[in-house]
Amino acid sequence: MEAIVLNGKELAEKIEQEIREITLKMYVEKGKKAGLATIIIGDDSASKTYVRMKEITCERIGVNCLLFELKQETTTEQVLKLIDKLNNDDNIDGILLQHPVPKHIDERKCFNAIDKNKDVDGVTSASFGALAMGEESYASATPLGIMKLLEHYHIDVEGKEALVIGRSAILGKPMAMMLLNKNATVTIAHSKTQNIDKLVKKADIVVACVGKPKFVKKEWIKEGAVIIDAGYNPNNIGDVDLEGIEKIASAYTPVPGGVGPMTISSLLTQTVQSFIKRKQ
Repeated sequence: MEAIVLNGKELAEKIEQEIREITLKMYVEKGKKAGLATIIIGDDSASKTYVRMKEITCERIGVNCLLFELKQETTTEQVLKLIDKLNNDDNIDGILLQHPVPKHIDERKCFNAIDKNKDVDGVTSASFGALAMGEESYASATPLGIMKLLEHYHIDVEGKEALVIGRSAILGKPMAMMLLNKNATVTIAHSKTQNIDKLVKKADIVVACVGKPKFVKKEWIKEGAVIIDAGYNPNNIGDVDLEGIEKIASAYTPVPGGVGPMTISSLLTQTVQSFIKRKQ
């Protein structure tokens, strides 16, 4: 039997339809729309593509999208000043600071300046701490999208050996916490982990988010494993060598069309949730 393709694009479209119905109902009742502010700094082409995709989705589902494009030479203090302004703007329900920012900017300081109640991308230390403790919070969008995808396809992680390859604060670490909260046994690895092939060979679920094209070789993968490729590299190449993966894995995410659409879907779902909470 060939592997199940975990179609994130298809699921994201279904979730979009549900959000659109909610936003329309709220607009009729309240006369207002949810507002998402996106801050992008510099000229990173991948970031600009992602932001444009998000804008298009906002238009489809009835969310106001406010874009703040800042120059490469923008300082940390200037970003903090803008975030403070957005925190205090009642028309803004969610704030997204597009990653990565230029190296001279203190990204963590900027992330942590976002009001926790508007942290719809789940990037603040407070949101991560709440997630790790099993408390209510907005979650990092990509890991949340992955968990929704696993749930939709009835892939139970409880008791399974899960390997997360990547340790970023907005993907690898929260991904590990979410899997742990669902009773998976979690190992975190990264690009400098020794004998990583042996860890992959043991894993029932592999989440690759290391940012290196085809880093995970298909010969490392355990037969019947679930493969989540959260990497996105130039030329639509993920972090896993997916050629022939359908004959090895029991389920896998394609690149593109797997994890990516679910990230935007999760971000906008949480924006609408913030809007509803704040307008009640």
